[in-house]
Amino acid sequence: MTTRRSLTGVAVLALAGSLAGGGAWALQNAPQQPPAAQTPPTALTPAPIPAPQQSRPAPAPRPAPPAAATSASTTAAQAQPATAAKPTTTPDKPAEPLKRARSSVAILQALDKVTTETMRFEAPVGQPIRYKTLIFTVRACETTAPDEDAPDSVAYVTVDTQPKALPGRVAPPGRQIYKGWMYANSPGLNPLEHPVYDAWLIACKTSAPVAPAASR
Repeated sequence: MTTRRSLTGVAVLALAGSLAGGGAWALQNAPQQPPAAQTPPTALTPAPIPAPQQSRPAPAPRPAPPAAATSASTTAAQAQPATAAKPTTTPDKPAEPLKRARSSVAILQALDKVTTETMRFEAPVGQPIRYKTLIFTVRACETTAPDEDAPDSVAYVTVDTQPKALPGRVAPPGRQIYKGWMYANSPGLNPLEHPVYDAWLIACKTSAPVAPAASR
């Protein structure tokens, strides 16, 4: 019995050794797989640093009006009656200049430089008046207004030369030799220029002339 137990133990030990040797040989001869590729770690992108914001000082709070004063002013405003809006005052307009007084007749005086003869005559506005070979036509006769600096009488006169027709002959054509304003107080300001005759304004009047014409 003892011999059988010893043989059985030896057989178990031999079987276990063969199994262990076969497993080691199988592990050594098994194909080895290459190690798996490792993924490189992803580089972290630095986040942008926000610009520093300038802090503005907060506005100081306005003190609230006292409740008593506010209620008193509101009560006073409600107690006063509503007044009508005052009309806006417009600036005063400058005074318009006074108009000149217009006359219907001009008093003229003419001079013959050859004979030194003078004649004063009246010429109604718009009516031709003959003096020798000259024909005077007054278009307007005015007297300065009171608000003007220098009082004066002015007349707008046209003068045409018209020689008289000789018996049996046709009168030569006339022509205008003067046109403009004559001044009673300044006869040399705009005078009539003629080699034989001279004429100037004396005054303006509103009554009708005594003689309708003055002629030679």
